[in-house]
Amino acid sequence: MANRLAEEESPYLRQHAQNPVDWYPWCDEAFEKALDEKRPIFLSIGYSSCHWCHVMEREVFEDEDIAEFLNEHFISIKVDREERPDIDKHYQSVHLLLNQRPGGWPLSIFMTPDKKPFFAGTYIPPVRKFNMMGFKELIEIIHEKWSRTPETINRSAEEIEIFLKPKSGPVKATKLDLSLSGRMIKNCMESFDGTYGGFLKAPKFPHASTMNTLLDIYGLTGDKEALNMVERSLKSMAKGGLYDLIDGGFCRYSTDDLWLVPHFEKMTYDNGLLCETYLKAYMVTKDSFYKKIAFEIIDFMNEKMSHGSLFFSASDADSEGEEGKYFVYEYDEVVEALKNSGFSEREAKEICRALSITPSGNFEGKNIVRNETLREYEWWPRVKEVLKAIRKERTYPFIDEKIITSWNAMMIKSLFIASEIEKERLKYAVESLEALLELMYIDGVLHHSTLAGNRPKIEAFLEDFAYLCDALLQAYQTTLDEKWLSMAHELAQKAIELFYEDGKWYFSRGEFPTEADISDTGYPASSAVMTNVLFTLASLAGEDFDQKAFKTLEYNSIKIVKQPMWHATFVRAALRYIHEDIVVKSLPNRLEKVRSLIQTTTYPYILLKSEIVPEFVVCNRHSCFAACKSEEELEKALAGL
Repeated sequence: MANRLAEEESPYLRQHAQNPVDWYPWCDEAFEKALDEKRPIFLSIGYSSCHWCHVMEREVFEDEDIAEFLNEHFISIKVDREERPDIDKHYQSVHLLLNQRPGGWPLSIFMTPDKKPFFAGTYIPPVRKFNMMGFKELIEIIHEKWSRTPETINRSAEEIEIFLKPKSGPVKATKLDLSLSGRMIKNCMESFDGTYGGFLKAPKFPHASTMNTLLDIYGLTGDKEALNMVERSLKSMAKGGLYDLIDGGFCRYSTDDLWLVPHFEKMTYDNGLLCETYLKAYMVTKDSFYKKIAFEIIDFMNEKMSHGSLFFSASDADSEGEEGKYFVYEYDEVVEALKNSGFSEREAKEICRALSITPSGNFEGKNIVRNETLREYEWWPRVKEVLKAIRKERTYPFIDEKIITSWNAMMIKSLFIASEIEKERLKYAVESLEALLELMYIDGVLHHSTLAGNRPKIEAFLEDFAYLCDALLQAYQTTLDEKWLSMAHELAQKAIELFYEDGKWYFSRGEFPTEADISDTGYPASSAVMTNVLFTLASLAGEDFDQKAFKTLEYNSIKIVKQPMWHATFVRAALRYIHEDIVVKSLPNRLEKVRSLIQTTTYPYILLKSEIVPEFVVCNRHSCFAACKSEEELEKALAGL
């Protein structure tokens, strides 16, 4: 029999609708019942493509005995972290406080009836293993303590609440100067994997923002080590495994140092951000390999992850109850399929050897397709179709058809950048941006997410404003259509009104007033993205946007200087402040003629501004320092940067 989650919009919540656990969504009814019946609350937070969320569901939430005990003694609440990132951020901070390490998903929180947390964990097995207490044992202990000495738990929860309250007071600042580039490179080199690329040890995440900032530093300084770290990483990541050579698209992270064995879920935000990084690497190096990967990401997102010009949030790691089943191959099935497609047995075996497909396998006895040499084999297009045909006989992983404003904006920004390389892609970029605004910006109110085809209900958080403004500003740079600049200006003003306070940004100001992250974790910090947005608006539209941007840098300056790699998007904002944006002003048709010239300029912070001026005018933050009568004069002016 279905529980209350069957009535919810979220695909993740509906995945739990048939659990024997008497789940509530996050709602007043659940909290009122907890207070009326004096029952502690169990809160579980996850998302639809989360592998360990699925494992905990199978092992714990589908267990009849565990469900019966939970239903009798607790109020159980399920939250989709993609739908309510504000709730998730709040309780991730609870986990960090109680365990002195970051949390993750599934997130498991136990609270008093009045929502004061006293225990936090992530995945919890049904019975004791991995040196972890079992879930059944845990809820029995909590129930016994709550029944006998609730005052002990309440006292502990009260103390935790005190520590969770935001601390206010004067913030010390440190100087942001030209040494920041060197600090960033040094910090990255300390964590860089010189053999396989990437930063830190497994599990390895792509760190797109780190690579973007290193590319900026290369453009500013010519430091080849900065470029080497990016190129080594981007090429290693694309060999196969983390990157899906068959369908395209990047998985969430790699479980090993080689980027071979991924966690197979694919997220829109990873693919949007990495598409931008590969496009940027192409523009810097002119190596067509990076352009190829970027366009393959776009093709994957269009084919598998989109509807009506908008992008779904994620696809699952699992299919048919097994992680990676859709993605991997058996040696014999590949050899047989190649022979049936006209290859000789000798050719089939050579192809398998080139693609790391062996009888013993490279992943649990099966094979993840990998091109270790990155050679462009003549036979690859044919072989790729053969491997696609094998997959077509399988069940494709579950796709969460949620539309999230911030994640769509990341992908749309990359579509506009791609259209500067291949102009025929511009139409789709514009259609996507218009579709997102039509769906999510209603009567002057921006929204966060909704299921495809539904009307949004949840209002936007800082990340939605930040990434949408970023996409709108890229749209303006690509098209020089003033409506995109005007819309970015309007939304930035709303974001300031809603989330800004004297240099500090809030992620949300509603039920959970949550400070915005300043470090780039799953993706670039929304406060840092917003700071870059404000610098761009200051350069293009004036006003006092740059003052608020600088105040934000000042507020976070000590952390930026001490740990630049973890604050890469803020480092980029700081470098823009130190070196200054350069704005090239002219009529749109003239700017279009010099776009390719500007793209070949190594200076990374050049913006275009449509304006009625004679020929070309070049300006920095304080003044216009060059009036150029020809493209040749403009080239000379930019060469001196």
